[in-house]
Amino acid sequence: MTEAPSAITPIPPADLPRTLGELRASGHEFRTVKEELRDNLLDRLRSGQPRFPGIVGYDDTVLPEVERALLAGHDMVLLGERGQGKTRLIRSLTGLLDEWTPFITGSELHEHPYLPLTPASRRLATEAGDLLPVSWLHRSERYGEKLATPDTSVGDLVGDVDPIKVAEGRALGDPETIHFGLVPRTNRGIFAVNELPDLAERIQVSLLNVLEERDIQVRGYQLRLPLDLLLVASANPEDYTNRGRIITPLKDRFGAEIRTHYPVGLELETALIRQEASLVASVPEHLIDVLGRYTRAVRESPSVDSRSGVSARFAIAAAETVAASALRRAGLRGEREAVARICDATSVTSTLRGKVEFESGEEGRETEILAHLLRVATAETFRDRLAGLDLSGFTDLVADGAIIQTGDLVSAEDLLAQITTVPGLAKVLDRLGLGDAPSPGQAASGVEFVLEGLHLTRRLAKELTDDGRTLYGS
Repeated sequence: MTEAPSAITPIPPADLPRTLGELRASGHEFRTVKEELRDNLLDRLRSGQPRFPGIVGYDDTVLPEVERALLAGHDMVLLGERGQGKTRLIRSLTGLLDEWTPFITGSELHEHPYLPLTPASRRLATEAGDLLPVSWLHRSERYGEKLATPDTSVGDLVGDVDPIKVAEGRALGDPETIHFGLVPRTNRGIFAVNELPDLAERIQVSLLNVLEERDIQVRGYQLRLPLDLLLVASANPEDYTNRGRIITPLKDRFGAEIRTHYPVGLELETALIRQEASLVASVPEHLIDVLGRYTRAVRESPSVDSRSGVSARFAIAAAETVAASALRRAGLRGEREAVARICDATSVTSTLRGKVEFESGEEGRETEILAHLLRVATAETFRDRLAGLDLSGFTDLVADGAIIQTGDLVSAEDLLAQITTVPGLAKVLDRLGLGDAPSPGQAASGVEFVLEGLHLTRRLAKELTDDGRTLYGS
């Protein structure tokens, strides 16, 4: 599994070497970060193990390019619209590092015992010899990240003079008065700069030496620290290519430029929802399909600003909102289980409106557009799931003027009590993946979906009341 950066420091095994002499005796060999990533990636390629667990939809497109960049030892920039999993992918790279790596105990820069960098560490290594104390760093601690903002300074990234150390009596020209920034503190790890174009151009200059000469410069110090790290950045393609907000020398220093994308098919869209959504109630498969189609419809709509994109977080939040609506109904009506129904999806159009950027000419029609696209997605799912089935049993329910009442506050029992035995219901529930013995909540979800689908295909009438109920009739 890939460890995410964690606030909890793992405890290293007790049998790891604790001094430089023990480390040499163990046969440990020094490898740079990029050599480490390359070797571990090759091992996984040969063994068939997952290289990037949890990354959905990139197996045949983005991941091969990432693997080639790692094998080549290239720093990389990921280009993609919001919500395409760029940060998730970058963080997953830590899973390709060694689980534990040695460093000089107390070193701010996690210097390898074989290669001390700072004057203090070199002095300590000379004095201690083989007794140089060694500690161990877990791979989850070898990741650093900075969200680029206009107020980011060179001191934040690279470092600056520490006035406290100067006040302690050290000479201003002493390299030990430097307070190191985020980049050198991630030495022997992976450092990520999110939304790189938002970094002021004069600050971007500070990364030039990091990428090419692999060192840092702090103010007027004659200090050369050969850093050992992989630098990865993310950016929006519009910012990166059209606005020219990344300085040309910096773009030139990235070895690989990789384009990310949204899920290319419905199956991947729904797989992402299932993996990422934290659902507080049961959401049947046919509703996940509706939300997947809905997200893709919003993304492809001419009324939506395609340059901003529609984040995968839109689909995830939609599923979580639908589940929350079902849980609310269960709480208000005393239901023993909470199962989402198609009526729960209507709340998505208003609560998630802020996640979508519309074209300027659509002002005031945002909710109307989203509601229309939800109906389209529901109708498409209805046709795809229930094509070829005889649904006359459902239309016969209201053939004599009867009305079926439902809505987000009508319990499953109350909905099912309004219908008698429906011919073909078992086949419908089977097609919807609800099984041979569905619970009342699952059966109600299937029945309501059919009623809504029949309405959208102009076979049933539908009326919305002022108090939020939905009436289906002939």
